Amino acid sequence: MKVLKKIDIYIIKKFLGTYFFAIALILAITVMFDINEKLDSFLKAPLSATIFDYFFNFLPYFANLFSPLFTFIAVIFFTSKLADNSEIIAMLSSGISFKRLFVPYMISAAIIAALNLYLSCYVIPPANVTRIEYTNTYVKNKRVDYASNIQLQVEPGVIAYISRYDNSNKTGYRFSLEKFDKKVLKSRLTAQTVNYDSAYHWRVNNYLIRNFNGMREELVRGTSLDTIVPIEPSDFLISQNDSEMMTTPELRRYIARQKERGVANIKNFEIEYERRFAMAAASFILTAIGMSLSSRKVKGGMGINIGIGLLLSFSYILFSTVTSTFAVSGATSPMLAMWIPNIIYTVIAVVLYKKAPK
Repeated sequence: MKVLKKIDIYIIKKFLGTYFFAIALILAITVMFDINEKLDSFLKAPLSATIFDYFFNFLPYFANLFSPLFTFIAVIFFTSKLADNSEIIAMLSSGISFKRLFVPYMISAAIIAALNLYLSCYVIPPANVTRIEYTNTYVKNKRVDYASNIQLQVEPGVIAYISRYDNSNKTGYRFSLEKFDKKVLKSRLTAQTVNYDSAYHWRVNNYLIRNFNGMREELVRGTSLDTIVPIEPSDFLISQNDSEMMTTPELRRYIARQKERGVANIKNFEIEYERRFAMAAASFILTAIGMSLSSRKVKGGMGINIGIGLLLSFSYILFSTVTSTFAVSGATSPMLAMWIPNIIYTVIAVVLYKKAPK
């Protein structure tokens, strides 16, 4: 591996320095708008909770969410400045190829992508638990505490049904648990109510068990029975932000388990899983676009490049939002929906790279 040269270190420092400065600047503005919007809620909450539970977790979440935008702005800004000062012309004139000039840009993009991927996969989800708990308590409660007509495949051949579940008292009503051998019903448990305790521990009340053995049927009645049913309320009480509170390994296991159980409303979880990797890859794509676009010295100065860069970056974020709705509606798979913007903007990056000054 070749040792980085001074010019590489110079560009990497400029890139990362501008990137983190842009993040700090945007976050400062965002905090002011957020305080203005939620001032009444912040006044009701303890100051320590607002600072440590909300803002300490909100800032990294917001910074990571819009990292592609910050990356693009950073590349456009400092590369336009280099071009405006004729530094890029001097680099190319000294024998450095345009392809070689890409190396420190891609190294910087790799650092940002690795940081974003680590944050989104392992750091931000636990922080979101605290942040979302704060907003549910003091701003607006978006918890889902009720569900009806719940039907899940607990394990192969075992189907559970709950007519209605109330999470406030951990109680389900009109519960049934059916066990099949292939397509033959072997037993059926019904209960007036069922109470969730912890770790798959449920207590059924006023139950009836019907065991089927060919033409014979055995009945067992009781008032209360402790049983292990491998489902939890979180498997069917799905809130809008639940996907953001899981690390990537947890998200992967959750999606696989819910698919086995036949749960249909997991699109947001699949979208969140694919989004984390797609956003990391976007750092490379948007860096290539920004570098190719702003490396040319233009008559109007860097203002034109910055304007075009902002237009492209905001269009990327908007496009990503639009394509995610395709997955929710079932028009495309979550993977394809999240990677369509990257595919299209990769084509744009290749075209701009070929047209860039060499």
